[in-house]
Amino acid sequence: MGKESGWGSGRAAVAAVVGGVVAVGTVPVALGAMGFTSVGIAASSLAAKMMSTAAIANGGGVAAGSLVAILQSVGAAGLSVTSKVILGFAGTALGAWLGSPPSS
Repeated sequence: MGKESGWGSGRAAVAAVVGGVVAVGTVPVALGAMGFTSVGIAASSLAAKMMSTAAIANGGGVAAGSLVAILQSVGAAGLSVTSKVILGFAGTALGAWLGSPPSS
């Protein structure tokens, strides 16, 4: 019984680390795939469609602080340290939860 509980907590720890790394590493890749790149919004991408919709809804411009503006900022400059910590914490918690043994 001791070995099983030790492996369960070890598996949860590994899953927590993997979850944190994946959460922080996936966001920039996903944003790039959507079209939020370091050189601007890619033409004919989901990001371009979002920007067009936001601009039309806002009377011709994208509002500062809007979702599109924030995603473009992250795509261009990367995640801030605070964002990395928050994403890492959330990914770690989710990974630990998914990697923990089922309760009896």
